[in-house]
Order: sequence, then structure tokens, then C-alpha cells
Amino acid sequence: MITYSAEEVTFPKIRRRDTSAWIRRVAAGYGRRVGEVGYLFCNDEKILEVNRQYLGHDYYTDIITFDYDEGDIINGDLVISLDTVRSNAELFGKPYDEELHRVIIHGILHLCGQNDKGPGEREQMEAAENKALAMLTAENKK
Repeated sequence: MITYSAEEVTFPKIRRRDTSAWIRRVAAGYGRRVGEVGYLFCNDEKILEVNRQYLGHDYYTDIITFDYDEGDIINGDLVISLDTVRSNAELFGKPYDEELHRVIIHGILHLCGQNDKGPGEREQMEAAENKALAMLTAENKK
């Protein structure tokens, strides 16, 4: 089950059913099934609080992924700052919706075993994000 909630922000304009189906398809591409995945959309102050409290990091970020995977079943909590998503969309010259979906799937890719901190991993993660976004775009055109 995939759940979505918002704290201290207006809930983003995403199509929950379509987004959940897309997430399941992406996970299946990695041989994974979706168990319990929860998204929390929030502001920069909330994500900073979570980053400090749970990770000991004192900086803003677009997403924090808490991984509770069990075998081939992905489970996790994903905290997304809509403020940072908006800032990044402007910085990278991307539409807000595209950047939001990139961040939504970024967390799922982490739950599927993709990393982005080591040598060459960032490029692999970006390629995986682009592939997933292309799936979403193709699906939306149907």
C-alpha cells in the first residue's frame, strides 16, 4: 500500500492512483514488489527537522528515504520538501511537476537498491530516474 500525506504544505497536484501504479511498475523492473510505502510532503523547515533528528545532518534536502525493505518487498517512509523541489525545478530549468515526480521516484529507486553517493552512482541514478520518468510520460499519453 502506498500512502500520501502532507504536513504544513498544500498537497501537491499528483494523481495518486496513477502515481502508485507507476511506482509499482518501476519497482517491478527491479524485481521488487511494493509493500508499505508512505510519502510525507512537507516544507523545508520540517525536512530540516527530520534530517537533524534522524540522520544528524544539518542541511536542507529534497528527499529523505527511510528504508525498511524485507527481501524483494520495498517498504519505507519518504519525506519530500516541496520547497526544495520547487527551488530545484527553478535552478535546473525544469517544470515543477517533472521535478516532483523525479524526486518521488528517486526515493523508490533507493528502496530498489540504487545508490547515488559513490563514484559513477549519481550518473546511474540519473539514468534510472530518466527511464522511470519516460515510463510515466508514455503512460500519460495513452
